[in-house]
Amino acid sequence: MSPMQLRTVRYDHPDARKLNDRVQLEYTERYGDPDLTEMDPAQFDPPNGLYLVAYDPDGTPLATGGWRAQERNHEGYEDGDAELKRMYVVPEARGRGLARRLLAALEESAREAKRIRMVLETGTKQPEAIALYTSCGYLPTAKFGLYRREPDSRCFAKPLTVSAGTPAPGRAVALGHPAGAGPAAVGNG
Repeated sequence: MSPMQLRTVRYDHPDARKLNDRVQLEYTERYGDPDLTEMDPAQFDPPNGLYLVAYDPDGTPLATGGWRAQERNHEGYEDGDAELKRMYVVPEARGRGLARRLLAALEESAREAKRIRMVLETGTKQPEAIALYTSCGYLPTAKFGLYRREPDSRCFAKPLTVSAGTPAPGRAVALGHPAGAGPAAVGNG
């Protein structure tokens, strides 16, 4: 496999928009509607977020994902949350471990930004996404966000901080290594 290149981009970058359009089509196919969660591109600007696009060596965008800072609010977020958004791998690039590598990079960025936990919302019609997240240490958590009252919604969380005496978490998969490849996440909202 050729090495993947991760690039930090704005949420409204043309390649990010192109991949977001594709994931929205997939949401519509699976759920009947696109994700209606409000997304302001500035929410993903460092240090309060990050948005990445994974490219093939030829410059083709293959995967995307980001996180944005959240604090306790009426939608069920907690102080110090880093909310994972728009994880997506194009169908023709799935099974290469791109989602795991992208997820590891996003977790590391949120950890460096002193976020306490990574949270995400996905749905029952995305079993491959649920399998990815649970295999990477995410556990079910109280529902939050726009779809918190929807029966198909599933929310997961993973601690990003390390308590005293606990070994620091390593990256699940090194960015240039395809190990751990499984079905790539179709995404989360």
